[in-house]
Amino acid sequence: MKRRTEVVKASRIVVKVGSSSLTQRGRIDLDRLRLLVDALAARRVEGTEVVLVSSGAIAAGLAPMGLRSRPRDLATQQAAASVGQGLLMARYSDAFAAHGLRVGQVLLTVDDVTRRSHYRNAYRTFARLLELGVVPIVNENDTVATTEIRFGDNDRLAALTSHLVHTDLLVLLSDVDGLYDGDPRKPGTTMLTDVRGPDDLVSLQIGRTGSSGVGTGGMQTKVEAAAIATAAGIPVVLTSAGRVGEALRGDPVGTLFHPTGRRRKTRLLWLQHATSGQGRLQLDEGAVKAVTERRTSLLPAGINAVEGTFSAGDPVDLVSPSGVVVARGLVNYDATELPSLLGRSTRDLARELGAAYEREVVHRDDLVLL
Repeated sequence: MKRRTEVVKASRIVVKVGSSSLTQRGRIDLDRLRLLVDALAARRVEGTEVVLVSSGAIAAGLAPMGLRSRPRDLATQQAAASVGQGLLMARYSDAFAAHGLRVGQVLLTVDDVTRRSHYRNAYRTFARLLELGVVPIVNENDTVATTEIRFGDNDRLAALTSHLVHTDLLVLLSDVDGLYDGDPRKPGTTMLTDVRGPDDLVSLQIGRTGSSGVGTGGMQTKVEAAAIATAAGIPVVLTSAGRVGEALRGDPVGTLFHPTGRRRKTRLLWLQHATSGQGRLQLDEGAVKAVTERRTSLLPAGINAVEGTFSAGDPVDLVSPSGVVVARGLVNYDATELPSLLGRSTRDLARELGAAYEREVVHRDDLVLL
């Protein structure tokens, strides 16, 4: 049997596992967890660095809190995450310790990688953990997150983390053994062994939600995560959690998504895929061309109007006169500061208000085209 070269040669791997693969009836399934850890430990002992992105905190907290299903309100989700995260890490710590391995918890929010000072800290933390032989276990910081819990998913987090840690491979584990051209529960559907680009996905019927009732994502989120990773040059294997050992050995199980692009700046990847605009800046035609064609920074002179409430450092959408969002960037001013600056040159603003007002509204290094 021919093994997948992309898997065998990978020296650093990110593996993502979902709630439905780790828990049953609101409790952590130790047999499933040990199966996963055994496979990861086997690869780690061979010398491969491993990062685990694990869902399951909210699901693991359901039974201890007397909840029968995943709560809908944010406060109870956060409470369940608070209880479940500690239980989940304790189980992981014990399971990896049986192989002589240590684990470290890394809880992330969008700010940790989109804001310039934060993402450097996140990268250094991962680098040092791996250097020390620790297995980082990553999750969104569900106990304090808001948008992340309601709209985010750990498939996307895994894709972005893969780029952050400069991994060679992303493995997405599901309750389905690969990507099918229809509902895998129905006869006549076929699993795709390889996906080489968006054209291979055009005719597929991809499910939007999982069937377990404890996770937030279905096959669609995994395909979207694979697209993020492969566009940044990272191959992706999608298969079931029960076949993780085979997948990490390079056996041709599941679906292999081949890279379609090159590695990008990590912060910009997160800015594009992990944020939403906290406000809107209405640009004139000249500013639209400057930002989209000449790839320059956005200056106050090119802004016609400001919408929304935001602070310096927040992501904002840049909008054309026709209402089309053309870019997203990290703004250097609060929403309350900007209106008095619009239409004016930075030179005039610096002369009147001081050197601090000579800065760009959005610097080109903090901007992505949409």
